[in-house]
Amino acid sequence: MRISTTILLTDETIRPARLARELEQRGFGGLYLPEHTHIPVSRDTPAPMGGPLPRAYGRTLDPFVALSAAATVTERLALGTSVSLVAQHDAIALAKQVATLDWMSDGRFTLGIGFGWNVEEAADHGVRWSTRRELVRDRMALMRALWAPEPTAHDGEFGSVRASSAHPKPARPGGPRVLVGGAAGPKLFAHIAQYADGWLPVGGRGLSANLSTLHDTWAEAGRDGTPELVPSFVLPTPGKLAHYRELGATEVVLQLPPGTENDVLRALDDYAQYL
Repeated sequence: MRISTTILLTDETIRPARLARELEQRGFGGLYLPEHTHIPVSRDTPAPMGGPLPRAYGRTLDPFVALSAAATVTERLALGTSVSLVAQHDAIALAKQVATLDWMSDGRFTLGIGFGWNVEEAADHGVRWSTRRELVRDRMALMRALWAPEPTAHDGEFGSVRASSAHPKPARPGGPRVLVGGAAGPKLFAHIAQYADGWLPVGGRGLSANLSTLHDTWAEAGRDGTPELVPSFVLPTPGKLAHYRELGATEVVLQLPPGTENDVLRALDDYAQYL
């Protein structure tokens, strides 16, 4: 079970290249970064963790730019988003960003995707909240058309692209590893089975009760094997990590504090026990 990390990197925290070097040197498996383009001040949507929204959410770095910096100073460290808000992107441009980052990192990139929680942020991108999941599914299909080895067209409900020359290609045929974040439910599991490689839940609440349903949905969709399970934003304890491993988790993403370089390095020293 690979031990990776996630952090809300901002203009006030440790820099991405410095963090990536430290992670690789210490033997951690990967670095996953979240995404918020902006946080509207006049926000009615409650923070997902309850209470006031932490300051770091309004200052996060662009994950694709930050991970590109990390890719150039590492050789083995896995890189990913946890999560990218695909609905808030132009799919053609995002396909190019993803493919370029995967090419730069020699296939080390994982596209963790989510549907968002901030209604106001999504609205500024023109996203209709009630159809955002279907929009993400359509944009994933469009991106896969551009990642295909031969020019492939896509004509979807929310967007289309002509058969095109689009390079670079991701290292893995068909696109990089894709994990879908979100709370357990029939719609989420259907999306995972349709176009992803596994589930990227926040923490581990309810995993035991829901994994069999995910596996059944996966099999009913005609998928081989089993979906990957990668709990993210985990505050670790030995018992918690052992439980995830027993459930079949292939990777666990530990949450680092969005602090200064010294704060983050102290957290890495503490987390080293789990390697």
